[in-house]
Amino acid sequence: MTALQRLFKFNGGVKPAYNKEASTGLPIAVAPTPTLLVIPLHQSIGGPPRPLVKAGERVLKGQRIGDADGNVSSAVHASTSGTVVAVEMRLMPHTSGLSAMCVVIEPDGRNEWIPRQPFDFRSASPAASRDFLRDAGVVGLGGAVFPSHLKLNAGKQGKLDVLVLNGAECEPFITCDDVLMRERPEEIIKGAVIMREMLSAGEVLIGIEDNKPAAIAAMEIAARAANRVAGANVYKVGSVPTRYPAGGAKQLIRVLTGIEVPHGERSTDYGVQCFNVGTAYAIHEAIELGQPLISRIVTVAGNVGQARNYEVLFGTPMKDLVALCAPLPDSDRLIMGGPMMGFRMPGDDVPVVKATNCVLVGSTALFPPPPPEMPCIRCGECAKACPADLQPFEMYWFSRAKIFGKAQEYNLFDCIECGCCAYVCPSRIPLVDYYRFAKSEIWAREVEKEAADVARDRYEFRLLREEREKQEKAAKLAAKTAAGREKAAAALAEAAKPAATPEEDAKKALIAAALERARTEKARVHPENTADLTPEQQAEVTAIEARRAEIREMAKPHLRPDD
Repeated sequence: MTALQRLFKFNGGVKPAYNKEASTGLPIAVAPTPTLLVIPLHQSIGGPPRPLVKAGERVLKGQRIGDADGNVSSAVHASTSGTVVAVEMRLMPHTSGLSAMCVVIEPDGRNEWIPRQPFDFRSASPAASRDFLRDAGVVGLGGAVFPSHLKLNAGKQGKLDVLVLNGAECEPFITCDDVLMRERPEEIIKGAVIMREMLSAGEVLIGIEDNKPAAIAAMEIAARAANRVAGANVYKVGSVPTRYPAGGAKQLIRVLTGIEVPHGERSTDYGVQCFNVGTAYAIHEAIELGQPLISRIVTVAGNVGQARNYEVLFGTPMKDLVALCAPLPDSDRLIMGGPMMGFRMPGDDVPVVKATNCVLVGSTALFPPPPPEMPCIRCGECAKACPADLQPFEMYWFSRAKIFGKAQEYNLFDCIECGCCAYVCPSRIPLVDYYRFAKSEIWAREVEKEAADVARDRYEFRLLREEREKQEKAAKLAAKTAAGREKAAAALAEAAKPAATPEEDAKKALIAAALERARTEKARVHPENTADLTPEQQAEVTAIEARRAEIREMAKPHLRPDD
């Protein structure tokens, strides 16, 4: 048995009825392709992908139909071949009942793939490998749907001590990871090998709750085979105690390694990173098979005749999936996820997406209405059950009073919304609903504040630009005015000169004519005694002319203008 040497504990947690046996009796089945696929473009944390297709286009299976918008985003692909019917707003699988942009595809039945080829991640740079996974649409399949290419970064140190694979699957009714580990353990380990090399991790710890013995046995066999290839015991499978929420990332890291990641810090700073086993399987398919993420294993359980796990194409309506399991007549709701952390769907026609690990069919008999909410008696049971070591009753009071700043002081955003506090509350207070309300209000105010900051910056910049333009106009006007004043002063000075009389004008004209005649006569007449001069005489004449020129220059300042 490939076992871990030592296990640690996390505080809190509960042990609800797990109800997992009903959906593990049959192998994974492939859900049939529906008559219409509604594929939301926004299926992960981050920016919504940009649509790459339009109505009327034919697409192939695996073709990219939504391009990642920035680094914190992930691409979306066509689940099968067919024709794009529309790119429009459709109802999303969220309790809010909001709509989002979706690509609606009518399958053609051919199931025709795009050309596929493996990606040589060993020859590529880490950045190129992460870009490939981003474009392949790989996200975390444990429920958070965080883009996996961002988590495949070893952080500041450039390597990790431990890579944790999460196979705990602690939520009641959900068994998709359990059956995946039973039936496809080799592919999961192949994905773990890829992630270990990309992260330069020292070892891989696979944590599975001890209520899944078949999955543990299958993963141990695959891990031993991988260890033989690696030549070292680096892939280890550990059986962790069954206690909800042992599948939380921080809780599982705590149990397997003893490391407690503080508030606001990343696990990679402590040499550890955690991925879901389904994510490892998706990475194997993307890297080694060249297949983007277009489907996942989904558990259908609850108020149905035969609970089972199906491999479902993204975009399949939940009503089509539930119909395969013969829902009972008194079914009155669909829940995406489990009874502890799941969301009630606004209708049965919403599509299966990357975050859909379970479709739970509910009824009044299975999930009776909660009793009336009673006042908080401050018993502290919620604090004892909180796996994040928070004070839920304090966060409840401040969230209910809308004093959100104080709620944040009690580390509201460290709450993983596991529902343990509400599960043990004797007053039946839906505590998680209050926390979600407070978080959404804080996020909304942050968005408003950011928008206000942007508007203020734009307004201040506009004022600055207008002031600069005003100063530039004033400087140009001042320069123009100064030039005009100089021109006007010159004109006034010219006008201030006394006007000459006709006699003076006639006199000046005679003098000018006389000077012109003298210059002409001087140029025409040559001295007769300057011919046949000796060099000594010529030098003497030159010296005399130079002295005369010097005397004329000296006399110029003393001459009148009329001379």
